[in-house]
Amino acid sequence: MIASPLSRLASYAAYSPYHFTRIFKERTGLPPLYYVSAIRLQKAKDLLLNTNLSVRDIGLTIGQQSLGTFTTRFTERVGMTPSEFRNSAMLADSHLRSLKGLNGWRSVDPVSHQQGRVEGTVRAEVPFEGIILVGLFAKPIPEGLPLYGTVLSSLGDFSFTGVKPGIYYLLATSVSWGMRAAEFLLPQSTLRFRLKDPIVVGSHSTVPHLEVQLRPPRLDDPPILISLPVLMNIFLSQYSKLAIGEKS
Repeated sequence: MIASPLSRLASYAAYSPYHFTRIFKERTGLPPLYYVSAIRLQKAKDLLLNTNLSVRDIGLTIGQQSLGTFTTRFTERVGMTPSEFRNSAMLADSHLRSLKGLNGWRSVDPVSHQQGRVEGTVRAEVPFEGIILVGLFAKPIPEGLPLYGTVLSSLGDFSFTGVKPGIYYLLATSVSWGMRAAEFLLPQSTLRFRLKDPIVVGSHSTVPHLEVQLRPPRLDDPPILISLPVLMNIFLSQYSKLAIGEKS
């Protein structure tokens, strides 16, 4: 009888599958096999940027037999197709230069007084100059577009208003001004933060002020799957619309 992938993983740690899953999820916030699928997609991002393998061959390399399934999953969790990601380096550099060139910009956040508000302060363990991307996600991993997200031009305060009642996971990362596109398309060394406990937003309850302390990555951090330039572009588009609205 062939052991299941979960049983094989659990055996390496000398735990039963049940206890291994419980301990792993307590530590990372994710089930083991979901975490493995995220690592595989991170490997696919690496292969897209650093090899000439075809998209089909990359899908096969990470265990996806179907090109269609690989493309769909990659797009849902990274925010663009594999081919778009492979060709996104020049655009990524352009987005970072555009953000650096803005004067006096602030995070874009639609105003609403009818629903929840989530706010906090971002600090860093080490000196840092660049942008900070903060998002509220449906799962404790930065994949897919955040349900609410913003970009900060420096350390300091942030807020999300109009947050619908629900359960969210706050995750943040950073891009230093001097970074090359390859470094934040595969963000393995960027400062980051993840709130261990989920944020519960109720219809009338108040969410306590959040303290976000950016730090170097740890071994148990899930990979950052969402393509950071996608978030930069969304912010730049929102900023442009806001600037046009203020002039009219």
